[in-house]
Amino acid sequence: MPKLRVHNFSISLDGYGAGPDQSLEHPLGVGGRRLHEWAFRTRLGRQMIGGKGGEEGIDNDFWSRGDEGIGATVMGRNMFGPIRGSWGDSDWKGWWGDNPVYHHPVFVLTHHPHEPITMEGGTTFHFVTDGIESALEQAFAAAGGQDVRLGGGASTVQQYLRAGLIDELHVVITPTLLGSGERLFDNLDGGPDGYERVELVSSPSVAHAVISRTK
Repeated sequence: MPKLRVHNFSISLDGYGAGPDQSLEHPLGVGGRRLHEWAFRTRLGRQMIGGKGGEEGIDNDFWSRGDEGIGATVMGRNMFGPIRGSWGDSDWKGWWGDNPVYHHPVFVLTHHPHEPITMEGGTTFHFVTDGIESALEQAFAAAGGQDVRLGGGASTVQQYLRAGLIDELHVVITPTLLGSGERLFDNLDGGPDGYERVELVSSPSVAHAVISRTK
């Protein structure tokens, strides 16, 4: 049965999954880029941004797992871009240029309707205004029997955790402190019930923790 999976979600030692004050200059919030330095040292992480070289090993292997068997993605509006409120006449098409990294359908949660945006390489952004369950249902249908990947931000992951809809969550704990921003495990009404740790692996750079739904 297809699953909803979260992969390579980086958090700081004090639990933040993004820094404060997201903007065009700071897509991950102020200081948020530090959470992802481990990824851009890997071979696949560098390849994603058009670079060469990079490290093999544990971190590269975990990065690779995030793309295996994925047929669609769900993300929050904050992950799609820094625009808030009505879309207005904005021509924003995401952070990823003309050929985004997804190469499959992407479903963006929003309160404001927007026509689908078709990009190069097979990525089409669909905008969902009727809730997380609808977005997931549409994503599973589009994935054609493959799994669906859940992107950020933290509040989006929290919504799906509270609803018990995430089957697997991979968190990357990075050796940095942000002090403020958006914490991943806040607002969970006491914590994610029905999950257990199934994997805990450390590299020289970060620790990888995977929890899986047990019921």
